[in-house]
Amino acid sequence: MGKLADLLRFDHNEEEFELLETEQGEPGFFGGYPEEKKAKAAKPPPPASSSLKINESRLKADFYAEINTDVLFRRFLLGGRIEALVVCINGMASGQQINDFILRQGMRPGCMDGAKDELALYAIEHVFAQQEAKLSGDWGEIKTAILQGQSIVMIEGENQAVIMDTRGFEHRGVGTAENEKVVRGPQESFNESIRTNVTLLRRIIQTEDFVCEFQKAGAKNNISLVVAYRAGIVNQSLLDEVKKRLSKVDTRMIIGEGTIEQLTERHSIFPLPQVLCTERPDRTAAHIMQGHVAVLVEGSPAANVMPVTLFTLMSTSEDAYMRRPLGMILRVVRYLGAIISILLPGYFLATCLHHPGMLSTEVLTTIIASRQMVFLPFGAEVLFLLWVFQLLREAGIRVPGSAGQAIGIIGGLILGQAAVSANMVSTVVLIVVALSGLGTFTIPDYSTQISAGYFRLGLVFAAWLSGLLGFALGVLIIGGWIASQKSYGVPFLAPVSPKTYTDRPGILRGRVTSHSRATDYTNTREDV
Repeated sequence: MGKLADLLRFDHNEEEFELLETEQGEPGFFGGYPEEKKAKAAKPPPPASSSLKINESRLKADFYAEINTDVLFRRFLLGGRIEALVVCINGMASGQQINDFILRQGMRPGCMDGAKDELALYAIEHVFAQQEAKLSGDWGEIKTAILQGQSIVMIEGENQAVIMDTRGFEHRGVGTAENEKVVRGPQESFNESIRTNVTLLRRIIQTEDFVCEFQKAGAKNNISLVVAYRAGIVNQSLLDEVKKRLSKVDTRMIIGEGTIEQLTERHSIFPLPQVLCTERPDRTAAHIMQGHVAVLVEGSPAANVMPVTLFTLMSTSEDAYMRRPLGMILRVVRYLGAIISILLPGYFLATCLHHPGMLSTEVLTTIIASRQMVFLPFGAEVLFLLWVFQLLREAGIRVPGSAGQAIGIIGGLILGQAAVSANMVSTVVLIVVALSGLGTFTIPDYSTQISAGYFRLGLVFAAWLSGLLGFALGVLIIGGWIASQKSYGVPFLAPVSPKTYTDRPGILRGRVTSHSRATDYTNTREDV
């Protein structure tokens, strides 16, 4: 029993981070605790040299310029007399911006006549017409800027490079949300450009304390991420915990927000997601305004919002846009669908196989008549249909366009009818599994839909082996497992268990009223 309790996390782990107002997280800086990073810290490269020839040789060697012909090295005379070099990547940087605001401005005769010393600083202030420009002598920062699509200008005699934002690579425009569609409300969704995603959030959150920290993701490819929060209300312990987990990420490559989620989660075997993955800026902004923290990754059209609760995973953006009676009906249907999806197959199997006396004579007669020629055992029949349903679902998702919908509809009709005609399954079980599948689609979060399949499968096995006793025990274990979990210090069933001071119900949607404070289960600074 001790191992089972430890596995299901019924015991209280004192080392688990818990979001309390009395906690003071001390990650030091975003790079992590100095003690933890000291062993991994590599010797930093020497800074930039004051010799333009040496800097050019180092950059050509680091970027394999003889092979990478898209890394451009453009020499020119700054002000007609000072040797300078522009380095950028063709396709990542905008050639028009480089020509108009760097080369054309820098080649004007006499533009550097007023410079006596600090040529790079003078060029930023008087020559280059770029809105975002800075000086840096750190060799790693210089190379990272080039890889991100920025342009650098190195000047003879200066040991600092001028870094200018000239990014101009192609990216997908702001489109509609594909996985979180709503009838009412904004239709915009994130895209793969992190700058565009931050802009979408800033259009909604127009407060002076909205902070977007641009940091490195801890990967070898120097990909960028953004930690977004409201500095005026976010719980400092929560923010420190998020930064602490991100600082421990040390991998070769980060594909997107899903990689970040897996590298920062604490309970990898727990099926339910421990962060909210959303592609909607309005939903992300709403959680940030409530004291949550969001993480955006370059190249990923979604954001991770933490902490998350079960009720957050079961809600949609449309809940806030619909009037109270309509929104309440939608929520009730959604929760009933989720309950049917998880509990119905196991309960049906337990009552039919182990407790037929609980069924009426009509229902029992119908079940027996539908199974007269079926050769599969009752439990195997249920598992087979669940597997077929999941197979059709995956096929419909992976096949592009309208062909996927056709596969789901036609495949379900043909396979269902053929299975019944071949006496492999009964019509009653087919209806039960179909209802369970429809209930799954009422769950708005895709990861939660897949998690419901794990719980459903476990309950089917428990009901097959032990009837309603095993089914009830399985429900108890799943409920206790969910109740014992935390997402960045917040219990997964908050604000219901443990109960907080909020008056808003978890399932039935409350009345939209004027309120000036955030949700209390995140323990924001407004609660102090």
